[in-house]
Amino acid sequence: MEASLATYPSDENALDVALMARVGRGDHAAFRSLVERHQDAVVGTVAKMLGNPSEAEDISQQVFLRLWRHAKNYRPDAKFTTYLFTITRNLVFNESRRRSRRKEVSSDERGEFSHLQIQADSALEPDAELLQAELCKAVDAAIAALPEAQRLAVVLRRYEQMPYEEIAGVLKLSVSAVKSLLFRARGTLRESLSSHLDD
Repeated sequence: MEASLATYPSDENALDVALMARVGRGDHAAFRSLVERHQDAVVGTVAKMLGNPSEAEDISQQVFLRLWRHAKNYRPDAKFTTYLFTITRNLVFNESRRRSRRKEVSSDERGEFSHLQIQADSALEPDAELLQAELCKAVDAAIAALPEAQRLAVVLRRYEQMPYEEIAGVLKLSVSAVKSLLFRARGTLRESLSSHLDD
């Protein structure tokens, strides 16, 4: 059982690399397969970074459009997902900088996505549901307030279960720098949410 689990990621990467080789030759079916395999992760990551579902769709389309355009030049020097999320990082950071220049981020937008994976309990009392919603909004706001590199590291580690080595590849940092980013981010989040956690 352990052996099959250990080989699963490399099998998945081999499939992605093979599909990219076909995409580089103009194969539309291979491109559709790649999009289907990875669009949920890309859309989810962009949405968690930007907090706006409609923009997440737009940016994700740009990610895959860029993937198509540059497929001929793709070299499997790293895992395919590292390459994919590096493109995602570039587009998200560009959008974040554009937003900060225009100061367009609103708390209403951040509230659209919950970043806490809390089990929904249909038997929750209305007061408990209200408290849960407030906590989710507080977590959204705390994550959105992190510097962009810390925010992306948190999203990739927590929600995409990406290993440190791959996050390092996406962010163009050393593994120790990624661990340091995550340590600082967790400290900031703990501090930002301390009043909610005390309750």
